[in-house]
Amino acid sequence: MSPDVVIQHALAAAFAAMFTVGALQKLSDREAFAAAVDNYEIVPGALIGVFAWLLPLTELTAAIALLLPSTRPLGAALALVLLFMVTLAIVINLVRGRTDVGCGCGGLEDEQLLSWPLVARNLILCVAMLPLLPEAAGRGLHAFDYLTIAGGSLTLFGLYATASQLIANRPRLARIRPAR
Repeated sequence: MSPDVVIQHALAAAFAAMFTVGALQKLSDREAFAAAVDNYEIVPGALIGVFAWLLPLTELTAAIALLLPSTRPLGAALALVLLFMVTLAIVINLVRGRTDVGCGCGGLEDEQLLSWPLVARNLILCVAMLPLLPEAAGRGLHAFDYLTIAGGSLTLFGLYATASQLIANRPRLARIRPAR
């Protein structure tokens, strides 16, 4: 059974906004994003420039596909692959003990350092993406549904941005916290 179409539209709009903002930030400062990719020490040096173009363009493709009900399942699958791939790169670096690396995520928050809360956030995003994989339910939308979609998507994007900013602020708060 697929989730209600209102839930799918709200989730899709929030994820589309998240991927669009991240992609545009990466594309606006490709040198900084390429440096972030290089800092992960996973992508071979010769492919960093290509990867620094390919990842944000793939994010934009997923965002556009999420907005169109006919391509939403494909967009959700693409977004899940992206989220899984970057989360795996974060985990690899955390296991290596590399917590001083900027995530290169892009978005509204300040640069985040790699951390387990960042992994947890991404895994929550992966789970939240799952309702977008099946085809949308067949009922039509009513006037109030559009308000619910707008409010829901803004709320979801706001929760994402807040969680991301809290994760970004963790190291700063740790530095100013008085010793016990």
